[in-house]
Amino acid sequence: MSFLEQMDEVFKSKWKFEREMPIQSQMIPLLLEGKDVVAESPTGTGKTLAYVLPILQMVQGSKQQTQALIMSPSQELSMQIVNVIREWINGTDITVTQLIGGANMQRQIEKLKKKPTIVVGTPGRIVELVKAKRLKMHEIKHIVLDEGDQLLSRDYRVIVKDLIDSANPERQVVVVSATITDEIELVAKRMMDEPVRLKVSLDDMPLVGNVTHSFIKTEIRNKTDLLRGLSHLPSIRALAFMNNVDQLRMKELKLQYNEAPIAVLYSNMSKFERQQTLEDFRKGKIHILIATDLAARGLDIEGLTHVIHVDIPHTIEQYLHRSGRTGRAGQDGEVLTLLTYPDEKTYRKLTKGLKPVQKIYYKGKLMEGNAKTKDSKPNSPKSKSKKGRK
Repeated sequence: MSFLEQMDEVFKSKWKFEREMPIQSQMIPLLLEGKDVVAESPTGTGKTLAYVLPILQMVQGSKQQTQALIMSPSQELSMQIVNVIREWINGTDITVTQLIGGANMQRQIEKLKKKPTIVVGTPGRIVELVKAKRLKMHEIKHIVLDEGDQLLSRDYRVIVKDLIDSANPERQVVVVSATITDEIELVAKRMMDEPVRLKVSLDDMPLVGNVTHSFIKTEIRNKTDLLRGLSHLPSIRALAFMNNVDQLRMKELKLQYNEAPIAVLYSNMSKFERQQTLEDFRKGKIHILIATDLAARGLDIEGLTHVIHVDIPHTIEQYLHRSGRTGRAGQDGEVLTLLTYPDEKTYRKLTKGLKPVQKIYYKGKLMEGNAKTKDSKPNSPKSKSKKGRK
């Protein structure tokens, strides 16, 4: 039985997939051949396993040497990748170590002394360990840039290039992301050896659920109260996005004061705070998790019923990145935008061809609205109190 046939059996038994996902069936053979790959596939379509499985085939756990490096822009994504790898290496001699900022560096150094087969981490901490001569890049033959569009952006580009250049001359480099622009593709090619370009769209996916795109017309000052009301819906489990960290912190204070089942996630939280917040969300103690794009980058949370755009995205790519977190693996989902009048023109451009549905939040329910509805009344908690005084 070939490796792909074995994986097909594993997908059916372990992951309950009818078959491997398109990005996996395309990418795995290429990586096993040693090719460099630039792969684009929507959020939640199996990119992690598409590179993890062939790497596990190519590394040697019995060899006391770090052979593969997987980089991601966020601590959460790094931790998720490590958890996936740990599940697949159970019972083998392959080992993995996590190298992220915010964690104890000395403990990471001690783990590196044991020569883990694979290391996963964020660029800043990896550079620190390389400069401290604790991580030997010249031994690494496989490098993966997960969320490559972020890692090859201007913020990380020089750091990442230096790390790749210092790796083994016969290295294999893989770049994966949900969106890859022409600029990022060009930058990637300069660091790679004749990479194969792969692109999977939602139309190629066999298990895409029915995703509704909707909006609630509201005013900026009413967004916090609206979020609080939505958080009390019994069936909602939402990841909400804001564009600005400062505004996110202000909203956190207002929501904490009113004890809503809502939490926030931002990049400069401590490792413990972030882990605890995500755990509470997964357990259902929190119904809405509000984050910036960077803080939520790569988060893999199963069973999201909604993605909420508290702030409207700046680009179509950003809208797709956020929206792709619901409606995974055949499940239905909803992408809800809290829409203010100044953002209506931008919203029409972002949702062109998607036929978004207008909704209202009224008397504790989220329901379809219409153009004649006076949005300020049903969507504003103040309207209820006025009614009650009559």
